[in-house]
Amino acid sequence: MTYHIYITVAGENKISILTMDAESGELTLQEDVALGGAPGPLAVDPEQRFLYAGVRSTQEISSFRIQKETGQLTLISNVPLDADPCALYTDRTGRFLLSAYYSAGRVAVHALTPEGAVEKAPVEWLSTAKGAHALQTDPSNQFAFAPHVRESNIILQFLFDEAAGTLTPNPEAPQVTPPPGTGPRHFCFHPTKDIVYFDNEQGCSVTGYHLDSSAGTLQAFQTISTLPQDFDEENTCAQIHIAASGRTLYASNRGHDSIACFSIDPDTGRLSPMGQEPTEEMPRAFNLTPQDEFLLAGSLVSENIACYRVNQETGVLSHTYTRHIGERPMWILPLDLTD
Repeated sequence: MTYHIYITVAGENKISILTMDAESGELTLQEDVALGGAPGPLAVDPEQRFLYAGVRSTQEISSFRIQKETGQLTLISNVPLDADPCALYTDRTGRFLLSAYYSAGRVAVHALTPEGAVEKAPVEWLSTAKGAHALQTDPSNQFAFAPHVRESNIILQFLFDEAAGTLTPNPEAPQVTPPPGTGPRHFCFHPTKDIVYFDNEQGCSVTGYHLDSSAGTLQAFQTISTLPQDFDEENTCAQIHIAASGRTLYASNRGHDSIACFSIDPDTGRLSPMGQEPTEEMPRAFNLTPQDEFLLAGSLVSENIACYRVNQETGVLSHTYTRHIGERPMWILPLDLTD
């Protein structure tokens, strides 16, 4: 089996497309797709027909058609924005693209055409608070959450209308306010339980929340550090990913320069630390391959991608190799296009 790996290389204004052998983990560069500016976040629709790239330096979203047989990208359109997007996600139907804007303190929703293009005029362009870092719908597609880092330190809770693409503050509770200094940044949903895990940029931790699937509200039940007890230097968390099996969870440490690894209790969803796997310096972007065989982590400093084999029983990482990828890898998106 072969995976296609899409990596935004911001310092070189390109998306690199690589193939990965699912048995050996070997990466082979297929091509570089040149962009008009520095790309950051990537998103793919549920059917993996279209890929979306947030081009932060030029404040636009580029839409691409994915060629299933080769993984190649064909540009559909470029849509200008009023700010630079730091995160993109499609809703669960693939009819809308959700985005967050860190510096502008906004979240947005754009409609997608059947041909995969982003509509120019947004359905929503909401002012929220400084530090908006993600906007994503829950598995039911009825609710959406928007974490904000640093001084804002909130998670906004919305009702999402999947027919119209509109967002409404949740009347049950429009926001969650974690303890000061937490800074919720990104999040992922447990594949089978009503649980959401947020990594905390300033708190250097992961918080598990119970999701009330009827009300669309979050209730924290555990916060656990991503760092070893004896580490007291500067650090921030970047991204978070959960294994498809729901048995393990990972978060990246920038400063400690590691991937924090956690096992997940199959009954309660509580996390237990498994330690930190050392990485290249400043691992902002990382991701798991679709069947959890490998974890790829990119370094903002060394310009390298480090590959780790994931033990299928324990979730423990073991480094296999490191290869050069380019200046400032910002997002890693592995896809299995054979589905």
